[in-house]
Parts: sequence; structure tokens; C-alpha cells
Amino acid sequence: MRLARPEEAPALAALVERAYAPYVPLIGIRPLPMEDDYPARIAAGQAWVLEEDGGILGLLVLEEAPDHLWLDNIAVEPTRHGAGIGRRLMDFVFAEAIRRGKPEVRLMTNEKMARNIGIYQRLGFTEYGRREKLGRRAVLMRRPMG
Repeated sequence: MRLARPEEAPALAALVERAYAPYVPLIGIRPLPMEDDYPARIAAGQAWVLEEDGGILGLLVLEEAPDHLWLDNIAVEPTRHGAGIGRRLMDFVFAEAIRRGKPEVRLMTNEKMARNIGIYQRLGFTEYGRREKLGRRAVLMRRPMG
């Protein structure tokens, strides 16, 4: 895992397009990560990549808040689903929260992404609310680090 480099912004956007494309028909609108500004995320030090043999297998967008680490986006190269990449990314998120002294990790996912909600629950996340954001219904989840 390493911070993304400025020249990788187009590759990050392309990975997110591939990773989130199956959700567009499910939720009826483009997921928010598909609309993100990856050059800005990289400049802010919020975009992380998992690289192997010169290729980007996954990415994370992490935002630091006073009382938690916000996982804004996690994306895995679709051709590598089932290879444990998502788990490696999440292990990094948890380790990073601990390294930064944050007591919990929070995230938001679309309420129609039931498979993702189940994955997060198996990783120890619990729901703490729901809200609408830019025409999308979101499930807010958190996982304590202690």
C-alpha cells in the first residue's frame, strides 16, 4: 500500500468506473465514487493504492476526522475479485486507524448494495443511521477499533 501519485489520477478514475459499473443499474444512478475528483484526492493525501507488479489492484480514499477515520471509497479491480484484495485493503484501513489513534472507522454505502452491507457487517461494522445524499439512500456504518 502506498499513497497514489498525481499521474495515476486517470488510472484511479478508470478503476472506479470498472469497479462500480455493475451498481449503476442496481441503484439507478452513478455511485458517488464515480463522480469523485481523484486529482484532488491525491493532492490531499487521501488516495491510497495497492500495487502489484506495476498494476493497481485496488484503491482507498481515506479522510481523517477528529474522532474517526472515514473510508470514503474502496475499489478492487474487477478481474481480481475473490483474490483477497478487498480484505487486504480493509486490513490496511484498520491498521491505519490504529496508527492514527482513531477509535473507529466509519463509512457509507448505498442501501441497495446489500452484498456490500453484508461484507461490512462480517468485518465488524454496524449500522448507525441512514440518510439521503445527492439522490442516493445511504447506510452509515461504523466499526470500533478497540
